[in-house]
Amino acid sequence: MPTNLVAVDSLVANEFQVQIDNKPMLGVFRVDGLTTFKLNDKGERVQEPFRIIKMVQRDANNAFNTWLRETITPNAKKPRRTVTIMAVDDGIETRRWTVKGAWIQEVTYSAFDTASHDMVEEIVTIYYDSIEEAFPATPDLGIQ
Repeated sequence: MPTNLVAVDSLVANEFQVQIDNKPMLGVFRVDGLTTFKLNDKGERVQEPFRIIKMVQRDANNAFNTWLRETITPNAKKPRRTVTIMAVDDGIETRRWTVKGAWIQEVTYSAFDTASHDMVEEIVTIYYDSIEEAFPATPDLGIQ
């Protein structure tokens, strides 16, 4: 008796990677508020900011801390980067969002609390010029 089994394709929220200009961004807890497509009431595309929540890291030369130091330099232009967010399923990249012209708008921190043993979170709000979405695990079907 033949059966028509269909595999359910899903993403697990804890399988992802983030890069800044193709360099791994380590210590990322989560990405929040990633809106990849939104139109305003005039039908124009809107670029909503998103947040990267990460651990505070001491290496001043890692990709994020370098970007942050350049951002907070007095009288500096907003340094822009390409941020890539990759969803991974069983070691296979299934979805990729490439955020171009990304710039840091705000950095906040979770509470410093003597009664807590939680890690301090660095919460980074990012605005950008454009976003591209790709499906690397899917064969190209010629859909544009």
